[in-house]
Amino acid sequence: MSGITKFIALGDSLTEGLSDKYPDGSYRGWADRVADVLAKANSNFRYANFAVRGKLLEQVISDQLSVALPLITGADTVVSFHAGANNILRPKLDIEKVVSDYQNAVTRLTETGAKVLVFTVREVANPKTKAEFYWNERFGPFNANVREVSVKTGAILLDANSHDVFGDPRMLAKDRLHLSPEGHRRVAQGVLNAIGMPHDTSYTQAMGPHKQAPAVLRGIGTVLWGLAFLVPWAIRRLSGKSSGDGRMAKHPALTSWPINK
Repeated sequence: MSGITKFIALGDSLTEGLSDKYPDGSYRGWADRVADVLAKANSNFRYANFAVRGKLLEQVISDQLSVALPLITGADTVVSFHAGANNILRPKLDIEKVVSDYQNAVTRLTETGAKVLVFTVREVANPKTKAEFYWNERFGPFNANVREVSVKTGAILLDANSHDVFGDPRMLAKDRLHLSPEGHRRVAQGVLNAIGMPHDTSYTQAMGPHKQAPAVLRGIGTVLWGLAFLVPWAIRRLSGKSSGDGRMAKHPALTSWPINK
């Protein structure tokens, strides 16, 4: 029997599970996949997922962390914390505040005695375009802080840059931002490995050959991607709206698992 009786997931869209769906259309994601394994290992296991897409670091802290802290009962609890990426993507970025708030949040979690998981964001291995350089310029300092916090607090680090396969485009969904079902599956296996649970050891192995589409089709695909995903994102930023506005967490209380889907 596993000694883990609780898993509490905090964060944004990555942890909510976009774009990995159950047959009924609701989102599954790596956290639900991890909960599936933990539930099989302990009949007393319970799971909560407070993550909501689009949430900023300060919102995760005020709305999710404050609710989660009283539920933690020490080393039998696993808490995942993936927050701050939405701040990094905003045009107006106060990196010093993000760094400070992130450090304080993870410190509060680790002080409970729980097993705390923190995550870096995948950077572009060989940037070629201005957008790719910009991405790395934004997320490089953020990732450096996550690593530093992990060392200082003892939080368990899940580094998206530690294996080449996590840079495979097939790890991402059609929006080129969120994980694909295969991406969620592999992240789940990495988390299970990190907390000492049975897992598929091949999760770090490269995928099979991938034939790239002709340049013309790739160009058309980029245009369609911009219309379907980039333009709506930009409109939300300009209007001050978020994809998570008005949304509730999918599992907002510790619940016996699994829930039939």
